[in-house]
Parts: sequence; C-alpha cells; structure tokens
Amino acid sequence: MTRTHALAGAVLLLCLLASRPSLGQQADVQSVALAGMMGNKALLVVNGGAPKTVAPGETHQGVKIISTTSEQAVIEQGGKRHTLRVGDAPVSSGGTASAGRGTRITITESGGGHFMTAGQINGKAVQFMVDTGATSISMGVSDAERAGINYKEGQPVQMGTANGTTTGYRIRLNTVRIGEVEVFDVDAVVVPQAMPFLLLGNSFLSRFQMRRENSLMTLDKRY
Repeated sequence: MTRTHALAGAVLLLCLLASRPSLGQQADVQSVALAGMMGNKALLVVNGGAPKTVAPGETHQGVKIISTTSEQAVIEQGGKRHTLRVGDAPVSSGGTASAGRGTRITITESGGGHFMTAGQINGKAVQFMVDTGATSISMGVSDAERAGINYKEGQPVQMGTANGTTTGYRIRLNTVRIGEVEVFDVDAVVVPQAMPFLLLGNSFLSRFQMRRENSLMTLDKRY
C-alpha cells in the first residue's frame, strides 16, 4: 500500500467514526411537549426544560417545527414526524421513556426569584411555578378543562379576589409529574380566573425535602 493510499484510508476511517453516533447519543431520550401557541409559533418544552417559542422552519434542541395551527404543531425529530397538541402528554423518541420512578427534581431559577418548570397533570402538559406559600396546587378553569378534570364535582370553596368573593373547587389530582418523578393523589384547587401558569404548592412540595443553593432548587422525594 502506498503512502497516499494509507493516508486516504485513515481519513475515511476518521470520517466514518465522526459520523457514527456515540452509545450515549443512541440511548438519548428526548421528550417534547406543546405547552401553547403564540400566533404561528409553538411553545415547545423539550426534556422538561423552559418553554421556547419556535416558528415553522426553525429548530430547537434538534426539534424542527414543520407547521402549526391554532392548537397543534407538526414537528420533526430524528427523521420522524409527530403531531403535538396543546396539553397532550409529551412524545418521546430515541428510546423508551421512564415510568416516572425518579426521586429527584432539579429546577433552575427562571429570573426574578421564580422557579418555573414544565410538568404534567393526569398526563397533560402544564407549566408550574413553585409557590411555597400556596397550600395546594392551584390552576385556572381552562387548565383544569384541558387536563380533563371535572372540577365541578369537587368541593366548592369560597375564595377572596380583588373583585370580591368567588367560588373555587377543591379537587384531587390522580397524578402530578415533573421530569422523571411522579406522585399520586395530590390536592389542588381550581379558581375561576385564568392563570398564566399553575402554582406548585405544598400539597406537592411537602412530599419532598427541599434544598436551595443560589439559583438551583433540588427536591428529593420523601414518600
């Protein structure tokens, strides 16, 4: 073999190795949920991260928006296309999603001292804000309806608002999931007014040991 042929062979081998995905890449699982729509832009939540507005033709963390309507988006990931609908459970590709048996949640501060995180209620995608002053998880009527909750069968409660007293409903959620951690039978309250996000209150937080270090909040499951 000549020196030129040997060099060409080495270059070809390096190119093949560079193009081959690593074992970690092959096993990577990406979950993608559609948290909402802003005009023709999709509000994507990838791997439980912060929501990101993505327009048709744009790509975010390997997820490309093909097209959108008022309540759904067609995405392309790993050569496959999926249709996401607002509030549906995340879709996963590249492996098998876990069964929610994790025990630790890590949340990064989103700014202004607030801790925001994507999650699921009864399998429906939602956006939470941690609120240690809230007795339970709180959500608006539209969020409850999107999660398929028949909140009017809950216990009516009187609630004070800036516009006077109104009626809310105390309910129990079958499942609440953040990342790989899932808990069951969680108390919540549904309020009449619309809310930009759900309050993640102590009916959920009390099941965890909470620790905050600078801009990082860690929740370790106790039961």
